[in-house]
Amino acid sequence: MKYLTIINNQQFEVEILGDGSVKINGQPHEIDFLQIGPSRYSIIKDFKSLELVIEDNQDGYDILLNGRRYGGHVLDERALLMANRRGGFKAASGELHSPMPGLIVQISVKAGDTVTEGQTIVILESMKMQNELKAPRSGTVESIPVAQGQTVDKGALLVSIGDAKS
Repeated sequence: MKYLTIINNQQFEVEILGDGSVKINGQPHEIDFLQIGPSRYSIIKDFKSLELVIEDNQDGYDILLNGRRYGGHVLDERALLMANRRGGFKAASGELHSPMPGLIVQISVKAGDTVTEGQTIVILESMKMQNELKAPRSGTVESIPVAQGQTVDKGALLVSIGDAKS
């Protein structure tokens, strides 16, 4: 079965073969994938061990790997066909939501600042780890409804980014 996997707007074609082996963008990889908790997974890829947290969100998946947050989407062949018929996969939202409950340690921007996609804009501490949350798209910061030192729930709006001002 083939899947289109999108991680931070970078696309990967993942094919899971009948024997359990995996091809990523046509290249074979040895991958062992095991769930070790409700949202925690262990992956051994090409003899390298990784631990990650994967949680559903309203737009796809939040993936936490090595203290960094990634946004992800997975489309099977049928879903990809349907998305293409609707005009393609939707562009990243301009809203940054908290992927988990935590404490706002730092906010690196203020309303009116111009940001680029992937730029660290908030640092959220959760489970004694600091997580760099990145701008989901380029544009101008419209609002920041939270403050440094504030605790937030999973899904809380942290920063809203509008189109870049000319």
